[in-house]
Amino acid sequence: MRLLLFTGKGGVGKTTVAAATAVHAARSGLKTLVVSTDAAHSLADCLDRPLSADPVEVEAGLSAVQVDPRRRGERSWRGVQEYLIAILDALGVDPVAAEELTVLPGVEEVLALLEVRDLVDGFGCDLVVVDCAPTAETLRLLALPEALTRYLERALPVERRVMRAMAVGARGGRGRPTLPPPRDYVVEAAERLHGELAAVADLLAAPSTSVRLILTPEAVVLAEARRAWTSLALYGYVVDAVVANRLVPGGGADPWRSAWADAQAVKLAEVEASFAPVPVQRAGYAPAEPVGATALAALGEELYGPASGDGALRLLAPPDTVRPLQVRRDGEEFLLRLELPLARRTDLELTRVGDDLRVRVGDYRRVLALPSGLRRCDIIAAALRDGALQVRFRPDPALWRAP
Repeated sequence: MRLLLFTGKGGVGKTTVAAATAVHAARSGLKTLVVSTDAAHSLADCLDRPLSADPVEVEAGLSAVQVDPRRRGERSWRGVQEYLIAILDALGVDPVAAEELTVLPGVEEVLALLEVRDLVDGFGCDLVVVDCAPTAETLRLLALPEALTRYLERALPVERRVMRAMAVGARGGRGRPTLPPPRDYVVEAAERLHGELAAVADLLAAPSTSVRLILTPEAVVLAEARRAWTSLALYGYVVDAVVANRLVPGGGADPWRSAWADAQAVKLAEVEASFAPVPVQRAGYAPAEPVGATALAALGEELYGPASGDGALRLLAPPDTVRPLQVRRDGEEFLLRLELPLARRTDLELTRVGDDLRVRVGDYRRVLALPSGLRRCDIIAAALRDGALQVRFRPDPALWRAP
């Protein structure tokens, strides 16, 4: 099963390109599912079909879904939330305010990812195309599974101490409110969420998963796409293609159109240079808005060629690129290499805290849990070379033979 995630700055046509890819794949003979996690709900407008949280058949071989995180929340989050609301109620917090306070930041994004994972597991298709939210929201979305999995791994071992402490509070006393006792299902829900997030992280890190960046050849859009490529690599995601969309055709006697075409040609050359060796696909401005399967199929052929079995094989082929994070032995030492294309030294910050390596690039940070071997090593050098962070480790003789 192949998983393709499409993102880009708002307004560049990412939903249209994602839908066109899904239509093309279905007409090439692949059982295809296109999923939208974008709260704007543009996928239904693009396909010209009403969608729901359950797969809707668009045409032979193609189904579509608009993810509903709230429905998933009833299964994965509601039990824990009700317990937290009960605690706040015991403390005298207004019920409406308690409901709002227990909606954790980012929980809808997490629930959307869990829905995608369930659809991938349950629908049984060859290709899943995900129309993600605009770039900034997508980066936050894709960073969550690893971060929350790491947090839960550390939080769950101490749940017994937490439950004992809460049980003491539950007894109340003079001047103290009586708190509801902790329930087993709260811990069970946390453990279940931990397992589900680990499965999501595995799905996103699979060799058959990649991201495609959609852009228009404009200065502001290109700048955001460049930062997105660096940030996606920081979190371990492979960008296997860039789509330059809405290209104005050159030629003719119209000076306005010619000026736009010339300006786009300059930016397109920058796109090619910036993202090399990632292939850049091109899609021209359509004579009419590409809405509905027929118009989307035409765009799909422009991007991928005629719908055929060979085209299907190309879509299913895993990305031909090196994974962003690698660790290898180098003599008596180890070298950790994290691809960070287009990163600048001035934006990069590296810190080791215990068994973790914290890497920050601009506004984005990733905490890497070091493998057991590297935990017993000292960092002796770090450098940003050839678009990659390279960190060299040397075994600590006092720890290396420790169990």
